[in-house]
Formats: sequence, structure tokens, C-alpha cells
Amino acid sequence: MQRRMRRVTAAVSAVVSSMLLSLSLTATPAQAATHNPVVFVHGLSSSSSSWNDWVADFKADGYTASELDAWSYSWSQSNVTTAQQLATEVKRVLAATGATKVDLVVHSMGALSARYYLKNLGGTAYVDDFVSTAGVNHGTTVASWCSWLYTSCSEMYTGSSFLTALNSGDETPGSVSYASYWSNCDDALTPDTTAILSGATNVEVGCVPHNEMNNDHGVYTQVRDFIA
Repeated sequence: MQRRMRRVTAAVSAVVSSMLLSLSLTATPAQAATHNPVVFVHGLSSSSSSWNDWVADFKADGYTASELDAWSYSWSQSNVTTAQQLATEVKRVLAATGATKVDLVVHSMGALSARYYLKNLGGTAYVDDFVSTAGVNHGTTVASWCSWLYTSCSEMYTGSSFLTALNSGDETPGSVSYASYWSNCDDALTPDTTAILSGATNVEVGCVPHNEMNNDHGVYTQVRDFIA
């Protein structure tokens, strides 16, 4: 009797094992969609909160909180110092997420520190896409109001030595995909076309005020699609 029970048990075990093996071979586990983490860089007289609308939009479109890094820095300091801090922040995000590259999305003066990082601090090895929104890429005379107060602002003034060096040679170095979104009624940029980068995908978005460029939903959808 015991021998018979052992045979029955063995047979049942064999059937169950066969079924489990079959399931393991045919089942396709669900894979969560992943994205490059997005590192947001704000501009003059601003903070990480300026990205709140877009962070919410990205989350609604499937990004996780860990894939969205809006950080703050001292905007009065030199853009060189901010670029060095950005380099550290990017490495922190990569280590935390396990990603190999990030996408940089910047606004206004944030374009200067981010581009310095890409050009001079080896950032092209860690960045897949770079997106400038209302970026002060070639300077603005509007910066005259604060150029005597803040180092960052003097660097942003048209014709500054910082901008001359930044824009010398290749404005879009490395294998990074570059885009610049600019408005035709941007009072903070003189002229509006200062935002245009040689070698980038340059997109005129119409009349969007400077401080709304990085929370405008229409601009967001274009940025989202560019970095997708």
C-alpha cells in the first residue's frame, strides 16, 4: 500500500512539474516601460518648483518619480560652478536609477551651465538628449539690469567672455541630440533668435512668454516627443 502511494505521489509530482515548466516557457512576464531619467535645470531667479507642471505631465505620461529630477542650485553663482554641480547631480541620478544616460531639459539661463557641462566637463558621455526652452544661448542685453550684481547674470550678457568661449567651435558637441524651443515674443531674450543653436533642432513655438515656456503644455508635448 505504501509503495502504491509513493508511486501515485511521484506521478502527481511529475504532472505538476510538467505543467509548471510549460507555463514558464509560454508565459511572457510584463515589462514596465523605462525612460532615460530627466534632469531639469532652472534659470535665473528661479528654483526646481518652476518645473512642477512638467513633472506632473511626465508622470501622467508614464514616467516614475525616480526618473524625474528637478533640482535647485544657487542661481547667482557662476554658471561654471553650477555646471560642476550638475555633473555631480547627473552621476547621482545615474547611480540611483541604474540608467546609463539622462536627458537634460533646461530653461533660460539653465542652458548655459548645462551646455558648459556638455562641452567642458565630459557631459556628452552621460547625456542622450539636450532640450533648451527659452535658452539664453547667445546672450541677452536684458541681463544689463543684473550683470553688476550677479556673476551668472554678467555671464549671460551679450558678448560676455563666458558666452564667447561657450559658443566657439561646435555649439552642439558629441553624439547628444540637441533641440531648442524658442518664442517669437520673448521679452527676456533680445533678440528672440538668441535661443537658436547651430546643429540643433530649432523650433519656434509661437508667442509664449519667457516664464511660461517651461510650463506650457503645448511646448511640453513637443519636448516629450523629442526625448522619447
